[in-house]
Amino acid sequence: MSDVDNATGKNVKYVPEIKGTLRSHMINIPEVIRNASGIKVFGKRLKSFLFTTDIAVIKNTNADAIMAVYPFTPQPVITKVLVAASDVPVFCGVGGGLTMGKRVVNLALDAEFKGAMGVVVNSPTSNEVIEAMRDTIDIPIIVTVVSENDDIQKRIEAGTTIINVAAGKRSAEVVRKIRKKYPEFPIIATGGKDEKSIKETIEAGANAISYTPPTTSELFGVTMEKYRNMAMESDKK
Repeated sequence: MSDVDNATGKNVKYVPEIKGTLRSHMINIPEVIRNASGIKVFGKRLKSFLFTTDIAVIKNTNADAIMAVYPFTPQPVITKVLVAASDVPVFCGVGGGLTMGKRVVNLALDAEFKGAMGVVVNSPTSNEVIEAMRDTIDIPIIVTVVSENDDIQKRIEAGTTIINVAAGKRSAEVVRKIRKKYPEFPIIATGGKDEKSIKETIEAGANAISYTPPTTSELFGVTMEKYRNMAMESDKK
């Protein structure tokens, strides 16, 4: 038995899907992300990275992995909780912006000990820190780049495992330029919120997509509106 892939028009194998009654309401990543090649990390093929630190979201998503990066100084206790809560691999932010130097290396080692599958550093991170991390940890180092003007070659030489392109609306363009020069180097990229931009980013050469889900307040707003409508209907009876 097979289905037709809406994106490619090709026949694909039928995949049985099991859903629970209580967990059927969850955050599903856009189906178009499945067209990405994925990146194999320790034998696991990862195509979709959910960009969140919300434990409720982490427990209710079908993403392949979690990219847990937040705009505060990274703390080991946060890494511990995120890794423990997740059913899928977690890639933890360990600084590189507000947090610099040896502390980044120590946080990366701690993240590895706590079970993170990889670590993520921000674009200001120096190549010297990346080199020190590479000498210390055995898990992938994901380095964020925000422009094609970043010295990608130096990043790779320093020990970067995966490039994470976060260039906003220009992400697809930046991916395309990096991919032209580095045809096989692993690239994750932000794909935007609509399927058209995600598809463009994948076609530009991204192996995997980082997807930002709706916030819990946005999701709960929809639920509360449903409850209010139900209450109004009940009052009319």
